[in-house]
Amino acid sequence: MRLSAESLRLYAVTDRTWLNGRTLADCVKDSIAGGATMIQIREKSLGYESFKSQALEIQAVCRESHIPFIVNDDVKLAREISADGVHVGQDDMRASDVRKIIGPGKILGVSVRNADEARLAQSHGADYLGAGAVFHTGTKLDAADVSHEALCEICEAVKIPVVAIGGISAKNIHLLAGSGIEGVAVISAIFAQYDIRGAARELLRLSEKYFAHES
Repeated sequence: MRLSAESLRLYAVTDRTWLNGRTLADCVKDSIAGGATMIQIREKSLGYESFKSQALEIQAVCRESHIPFIVNDDVKLAREISADGVHVGQDDMRASDVRKIIGPGKILGVSVRNADEARLAQSHGADYLGAGAVFHTGTKLDAADVSHEALCEICEAVKIPVVAIGGISAKNIHLLAGSGIEGVAVISAIFAQYDIRGAARELLRLSEKYFAHES
């Protein structure tokens, strides 16, 4: 599946912490119904087979909705199930090596914290960058903070699209306006909410308000 700027407006990243009796697939369905434009499965606590089972369920949901499905970190699994792409961090496999494994037709996302990492990821074949954490977050405890100035520098340093991640909510998303990002990647702002569909709808509205004109 081809990556577009619109695909990155509201990038929902899963977390089973807040299922509250629901299945992860049902939560993803609600997020897409509300407006999520791209889904990443990120479940650090699951073993390979359980992660694969969850990934296949969510992949089927994404295919029905015709939106990109991305696997976090696990390049082997992404290739095995023919996911639309994979997202890796700075401490994972090098982006250039990931590109060799997944091939030219898949989406490759890379987490970055500064302009140098952004330029390197682009040169190694990344299709988009995830920059953060832009706000304090309890989801990724090892994430370094990325200031608004650094976020702007990242966007200016590359020609590929950038999404901001880390502590983003409907209350602070406006602070990212003018940075040059295409959209936001969120976890708890969608999946920790009682009304997942409503939360996604509002975040998409705000993302389009603040970032669509920057494309």
